[in-house]
Amino acid sequence: MRSQISWKVGGQQGEGIESTGEIFATAMNRKGYYLYGYRHFSSRIKGGHTNNKIRVSTTPVHAISDDLDLLIAFDQETIEVNHHEMREDSIIIADSKAKPEKPEDCRAQLIDLPFTATAKELGTALMKNMVAIGATCSIMNIDTTVIETLITNMFSKKGDKVVEMNIQALQEGYRLMQEQQSTLIGDFELTDTAEQPHLYMIGNDAIGLGALSAGSRFMAAYPITPASEIMEYMIANLPKVGGTVVQTEDEIAAANMAIGSNYAGVRAFTASAGPGLSLMMEAIGLSGMTETPFVVINTQRGGPSTGLPTKQEQSDLMQMIYGTHGDIPKIVVAPTDAEDAFYLTIEAFNLAEEYQCPVIVLSDLQLSLGKQTVKHLDYNKIEIKRGALLQSDIERDEDDKLYFKRYALTESGISPRPIPGLKGGIHHVTGVEHNEEGKTSEAANNRQQQMEKRMRKTQHLLINNPVDIDEQHDEADILYIGFISTKGSIAEGKERLEQQGIKVNHLQIRQLHPFPNELVQQAVNKASKVIIAEHNYQGQLANIIKMNVNIGNKLVNQTKYDGTPFLPHEIEEKGLAVAKEIKELV
Repeated sequence: MRSQISWKVGGQQGEGIESTGEIFATAMNRKGYYLYGYRHFSSRIKGGHTNNKIRVSTTPVHAISDDLDLLIAFDQETIEVNHHEMREDSIIIADSKAKPEKPEDCRAQLIDLPFTATAKELGTALMKNMVAIGATCSIMNIDTTVIETLITNMFSKKGDKVVEMNIQALQEGYRLMQEQQSTLIGDFELTDTAEQPHLYMIGNDAIGLGALSAGSRFMAAYPITPASEIMEYMIANLPKVGGTVVQTEDEIAAANMAIGSNYAGVRAFTASAGPGLSLMMEAIGLSGMTETPFVVINTQRGGPSTGLPTKQEQSDLMQMIYGTHGDIPKIVVAPTDAEDAFYLTIEAFNLAEEYQCPVIVLSDLQLSLGKQTVKHLDYNKIEIKRGALLQSDIERDEDDKLYFKRYALTESGISPRPIPGLKGGIHHVTGVEHNEEGKTSEAANNRQQQMEKRMRKTQHLLINNPVDIDEQHDEADILYIGFISTKGSIAEGKERLEQQGIKVNHLQIRQLHPFPNELVQQAVNKASKVIIAEHNYQGQLANIIKMNVNIGNKLVNQTKYDGTPFLPHEIEEKGLAVAKEIKELV
């Protein structure tokens, strides 16, 4: 028996690859296993190679596995693209229709099964994925009952006959594998787990649930990969609590609608990716200038321009911090996994209202669309903080005809914010420089006072746990730093390095702007070398750190920009190379 396996299904986009992976993963989740999944897909609706890789374990896992145990291949291209991940004891189960062949350098064993032909005999070729899942259950020695229950739930609306046909396809796949490869049955069996089913979700769903739990009741957005699932989640769930989602004509409209809703006192947000955020920059500046709360979710993807719309990258960091023209207070935060995305989204809404400024939640494609186990969510942790929002009439002298001082020069920089229509709270709002009452003013003294007032708000801001740190050593050989979805691979690579006698600390940055200088500096001071792992060409995170921290000659860049996530072995290998350099210097 094994404590974990890595399983992948691949074929042409539109063949049901995603649903095949979803059925398998859901079954494993219901049996109490921990999962981490990642989809590779093309930027087109149909056609082009796609695959879904799922790691299943008896203990928590937070990264894609280096290698691959089982590959379900619906075509020859799947074998060609993925066989390099496989070992000598790995198995490829391929559809006979593709006339599969092993590449010369392929070490895995190839099993040829008639997925499509069997499905056609049972009624329709569309059921070939069920035949494949049945074969998987056989070689893993999994009782098909849990999958049969899933099939019943999935297809019950289509009638009993459809349910019966799919269950039959599942059972036939199971039988085919047992008949043709009986000696392999049980080779990939997992150790039983006493765990109960966990939440299993993509980061975008966690963000959507976080927004809902934070009290957001309006979302305006324009569809874009990989952010669209957030809007889809809100469309399905926001109306249940009296909320509304508007699919706008473009990202400019989405940003301005969300700002307008926040101005009216309703918690609102938008979500997009790099190209959409480029269009929102002026609106983000409007939020900062008018001191209107505004939460923006940026699910980064490969750029520039259309770039790699369905691939992993983290190249929007500089844009998110410095993209707007002029100086405004802004907060940029970055969750480390799906569970953190839930809590940090809630905090983002609180921060936006407390500091009356735009808050950007920086995700990436791996976190946004990768599906992972979330063990539990503690709803008792949720706290709604609306800051200096005024919601009841303001007592003022009846003869006082002056506008309310919406932008009063307070010591903290945060001024009282009345809901429109509030008695005594009338004020002017404009994106032009203004005085305390909101009236346009270009006076030099006023400009200086208002600029300093706005920038004071976030000058000393530190969120709860601005850095997520695993610091076991006062004198470490290496400090590994990352942000967003690199956490799992770095953590696993760190464990492997520790087993080889290399002292490694790990810091994941959750607050990117304003930057938590002192906390990062303290961690840097305890290490001989600092490796910064990130998904972009220029080393944007490394440059931000260099701007804020005295890192000297300790910095080692580890950049990856080919559209694929970091794997644990890449972290391990880089760490080994750096550790060797350190020893040579000593």
